Amino acid sequence: MDSPERIICILGMHRSGTSCLTGSLQEAGVNLGECHTWNPFNLKGNRENQEFVDLHDDILASNGGAWDRPPARVSWLPEHELRARQILAHYRESSLLGFKDPRTLLVLEGWKAITDKLEFVGIFRHPNAVAGSLERRSQMARKDALSLWHCYNAILYAEYRRRPFPILCFDDPEELFQAKLDGVIAQLGLVRSADEQRFYDSELKLYDDSAGPRLPWKIGRLYRRLRDVSL
Repeated sequence: MDSPERIICILGMHRSGTSCLTGSLQEAGVNLGECHTWNPFNLKGNRENQEFVDLHDDILASNGGAWDRPPARVSWLPEHELRARQILAHYRESSLLGFKDPRTLLVLEGWKAITDKLEFVGIFRHPNAVAGSLERRSQMARKDALSLWHCYNAILYAEYRRRPFPILCFDDPEELFQAKLDGVIAQLGLVRSADEQRFYDSELKLYDDSAGPRLPWKIGRLYRRLRDVSL
C-alpha cells in the first residue's frame, strides 16, 4: 500500500495535552501535513490535520454519533476506508507522518485494519481538569464531561493493554513532563535541538487536577490505572 514509511498516531482525550504532545513531536521532525496552528481555545493550535478530522467526523456521523456522543459501535464504510488510504497515499513520500485527533480513539479499529504501520503515543489528564476545560470551551456539564472522559480513556487503556506504548500524564509538573517527553522523542528515534524553544507553555495550561469535587469511583479507578502504566 502507498503510505509513509512510519506513521505515528497520537492518542488522547480532548483537552488532555494532545496538542502539546503533537506540537513537540512536530518540532522533533514528525510531519503533520497541513495542520491548525491557532484557535481561540488553543493559541498554539491543536496541530490537527483537517483531512483526518473530517474523515473521523463522517465515520462517527454514519454510525449515529459525534465526538461528544460516541456510538456504541463504530463501523467503517468502504468509502471511509478508501478516503483513509488516499490520505496516507498523499503522504507516501514522507518518512515519518504523524496525526492527532482525539476522535481517533473512537474510530481506531478501522485504522488498525487499514495499516500495520501505526506507532502509538498516548497522553491523558485528570478528569476534573478535562471537565473544567470542556465546560469553558463547549459549555459541557460536568457529568457529561466525566462520562466522555471515561469513554475515551477506557479505549486508550484497553489499547495499551493489548500492546504497550508510551503514555504521558499531562498532570506531571512541567520539568518532569518535559523529561519524560524527551524520553519518548528519543524512543521514537527523533532528535530535538537543545536550544529550540519548547512547545509546552505553562501559561496555556489553565486547569489542574485539584479543581472540582471527588470523582465517581469508576472514573477515579481508571485514572489511577492510567497513572500506573504511564511513564
